[in-house]
Amino acid sequence: MLSQALSEKLIRPDGRRVEWARSSGYVDYPAAVEAMEARAAAIAEGTAPELVWLLEHPPLYTAGVSARDDDLLDAGRFPVHRTSRGGQFTYHGPGQRVAYVMLDLNARGKDVRAFVRGLEQWIIGALDRFNVDADVREGRVGVWVERKGPHWSREDKIAAIGVKVRKWVSFHGISLNVEPDLTHFGGIVPCGIQEHGVTSLVDLGVPATLDDADEALKQSFREVFGDVEAGAAPL
Repeated sequence: MLSQALSEKLIRPDGRRVEWARSSGYVDYPAAVEAMEARAAAIAEGTAPELVWLLEHPPLYTAGVSARDDDLLDAGRFPVHRTSRGGQFTYHGPGQRVAYVMLDLNARGKDVRAFVRGLEQWIIGALDRFNVDADVREGRVGVWVERKGPHWSREDKIAAIGVKVRKWVSFHGISLNVEPDLTHFGGIVPCGIQEHGVTSLVDLGVPATLDDADEALKQSFREVFGDVEAGAAPL
C-alpha cells in the first residue's frame, strides 16, 4: 500500500506529465543503454521531459555492479552485458516487459530509497490488476509471489528492479515476466538468489499479453508517480 507521504514525495508538485513510449520488435541492449544515458543527461540539463520506455530485448544476460562471476552458470548461452545499474545478474528476453524509467528525482524528493519503494509499489499495483498477490521480501530485491500446493509452498520472483541514478535522474528500471521462456533463467543465479525460483503471469495461470501488462503498468504508474502522455521511443 502506497503511503500518503511516499505518494507526496514521488509525484511532481508541478503536475508535469511523464512521456510514455513503447518500441516494437527487439531492441539491442547496448543501443538501449546509450539511448537511456543520452536521455537521462538531457533530462538533467532540462532539455527533455521524463520518460518511461517500454521494450523487449532479444535473449541476453546483464550483470549489475554487484554481480558475482560464480553466478554466471552458462556464459556461452546468451550474450552477457556488463552494466552500471545496481544489482547482480538478470535475464532479459522475449515475453518479458522491460520498462526503462528516466525520472527527475530533483522534482520527486531526491530520495533514492523512496524511489525504489515507488518502483516496487508500481509493480505490485500492476500485478494486483490481474488478481496476483505480490509483495517485496526483506533482503531480496524485486517483487515476489508465494505459490502453494496441498503439501508445499514456495516463493518465486516475478519482477526485477535495477536502477542507476546520475545527477538525480534515474535510468535502467524494471522487468516484469509476462510470458518469457523461464528455462532461460537457468544460465544464471538470478539476482544472486539460489533458493528461490522465477515465475511469470502466464506461468501463474494468468493469460496476459504484453499489451495487457502495459496497460496495467500505465494505470499503476499514474497512482505512484503521476500522469503520463504519449511520447516517442528513443529507438
